[in-house]
Amino acid sequence: MTSSSKQPSAIGSSETLDPQNWDELRAQAHRMLDDMIDATANIRQQPVWRPIPDEVRARFRAEIPREGSELGEIYREYSNFIAPYTTGNVHPGFMGWVHGGGNVVGALAEMLAAGLNANLGGRDHVPIEVERQITEWTRTMLGFPPGASGVFVTGTSMANLMAVWVARTAALGRDARQYGVSGEGALLTAYTSKAAHGCISKAMDLAGFGTDALRSMPVDRSHRVDVEAMRAQIKRDREIGLRPFLVVGSAGTVDVGAIDDLEGLSALCREEQLWFHVDGAYGALGMLSPAIAPYLAGLETADSVALDFHKWGQVPYDAGFLLVRDSERHLDAFAAPAVYLRRETRGLAAGSPWPCDLGPDLSRGFRALKTWFTLKAFGTDKLGAMIERTCRLARYLEAKVSAEPQLELLAPAQLNIVCFRYRADDANRVNSEIVADIQESGIAAPSTTTLDGKLAIRAAIVNHRTDVGDLDVLVAAVLEFGTRRSPGASAGRS
Repeated sequence: MTSSSKQPSAIGSSETLDPQNWDELRAQAHRMLDDMIDATANIRQQPVWRPIPDEVRARFRAEIPREGSELGEIYREYSNFIAPYTTGNVHPGFMGWVHGGGNVVGALAEMLAAGLNANLGGRDHVPIEVERQITEWTRTMLGFPPGASGVFVTGTSMANLMAVWVARTAALGRDARQYGVSGEGALLTAYTSKAAHGCISKAMDLAGFGTDALRSMPVDRSHRVDVEAMRAQIKRDREIGLRPFLVVGSAGTVDVGAIDDLEGLSALCREEQLWFHVDGAYGALGMLSPAIAPYLAGLETADSVALDFHKWGQVPYDAGFLLVRDSERHLDAFAAPAVYLRRETRGLAAGSPWPCDLGPDLSRGFRALKTWFTLKAFGTDKLGAMIERTCRLARYLEAKVSAEPQLELLAPAQLNIVCFRYRADDANRVNSEIVADIQESGIAAPSTTTLDGKLAIRAAIVNHRTDVGDLDVLVAAVLEFGTRRSPGASAGRS
């Protein structure tokens, strides 16, 4: 180095992101934790949801900060402008979509997971053993055989996509990963219900088949897929040279919570040698309830199941999961050795196979910890009883709707979802406005769906905090806002 060369600047410890004063951080952290617990404990004192004021929304159009701020100042901004304007699914009055209410134990576990900052893509460390234990527990819950594999993902939308990939590889072999789905792959067709979640169609798109390769089959009066119609369609498709490869059953449809005839679908798949996948986003965990499990008969025969622990399992978001009966098929679809991911028999690079061999993600958070804490803290018996209770609440709401002349039940409550509407002229418009009015009031948060052309008020009772009183409030609000929106409506009008 010449005398004119610049010397490197001194490397100071002040460049770390750790605090200069740990005691101040600890005090602020305790305030934040206490506030979080207080907010959950007193959640009924808050609106379920509130519209975002323009001035609040504008705050989140600010430019990126170049200088840091004090933690207390940042937390005040969070408390004033973020916390009050969330979705509201922690609140017992939230019934709009199938969102779980979370639990405080799981939230504490999420904090611990953030402190560990573990990457669960691979390597040999205990957090991966925790995920493997959850896989074993889930296998046991759903009646899958030893050797089944599982992996945490963001949610069932991703898990369903991954199941399509696994089924594709099972049908075409590993070469499909190199050459794609052209040629014979272009003939593959899949089958599901017209009531299935839209993510199934999206999965076919993202997997390279196109949405036209998915046959959406009719449903019966209970909104369950018509198995015989599916059988006939498979026969027709084979006759014209197509290659059926996948059937997706639903365990808790998005609109009304219907459970397909899983035993019938399983038998069909065995006869036709098709991959049988079940979208059990929330319904699969009904296996924890002795009263609901019989309706899920056949789930244990599936080749793969997708589910969300953050729905009926009440684990904080997000905690989706894919379970695959044949771990070798699972590995065939995703394992991709690379020199920088070399596996060893000892040291930190041991412990193969890694979770990254079971899905597309190499960088993965410790989702398993909050699930592990939740299962350990409450046990499957209590979680099953909670799940069954939400279904009893749905039957209570169903009876209350049926007893009210100004309300019309649009579908039987099969699990925990009730679809109904206020009787009025131009009922679709009126009921859409009623739902928006109720949401903006902060009283409750139902959503809408459409059944046979009729716009329905949809109440999905998922939150473990929801009680009879919350359902009474919802019905009273529908009647009140219905009267305002349709003052000329009379009892019995259709």
